[in-house]
Amino acid sequence: MKFSELQEIVDDEPVFETGLLIAGRVNPAEVRRQLSRFTASGRLIQLRRGLYVLAPPYRKTTPHPFLIANRMVHASYVSRHSALEFHGLIPEHVPVVTSVTTSRPGFLKTPLGDFDYRHVKRDFFHGYRAVDLGNKQTALVATPEKALLDIAYLQPESDNRGYLSELRLQNMERFDFEELERIAVESGSRKLRRVTSIVADIAREQDKEYELL
Repeated sequence: MKFSELQEIVDDEPVFETGLLIAGRVNPAEVRRQLSRFTASGRLIQLRRGLYVLAPPYRKTTPHPFLIANRMVHASYVSRHSALEFHGLIPEHVPVVTSVTTSRPGFLKTPLGDFDYRHVKRDFFHGYRAVDLGNKQTALVATPEKALLDIAYLQPESDNRGYLSELRLQNMERFDFEELERIAVESGSRKLRRVTSIVADIAREQDKEYELL
């Protein structure tokens, strides 16, 4: 397989897996050797075993970090601080893409960014949806409510006013507080119920401050 043939197969796929290339009557070992050569020559970037992206200037589309995060670990969705930033709920930029997964936790460094994965139980793996990232890319991202509760679920001693205030939550009208309460109640966690109550208090206080301006 020539590199031009690879480009034709991949076309405008921002990220692709080896499986895309070994379907049909091909020699999988030879395909993997060719991918290794293309990577060594700088025409491909390997993100993990079996997952690649064309290097510039050969690629048509730059992959969004959230798309990469989903593809690096399939049973995952972007959440926590990354999702809060995406929804405009915290002011800070989050340089590491944070996700939750039912698989093993881990921190993965790649040439296209760093990705942090935190483990949650299967019964708490919900509250996400496919979002449009532009350039015909989509990724699974937590809702604002689930992103906040994923932080609380995974962070020890997060159910106190000081910690939640340090998040510097903003645009809190974007939270669905009934949904926040529903998730907390269904989790059976008193900790998440306390977090929901504190966040609701913070939102009410912010509303009063805006009324005084």
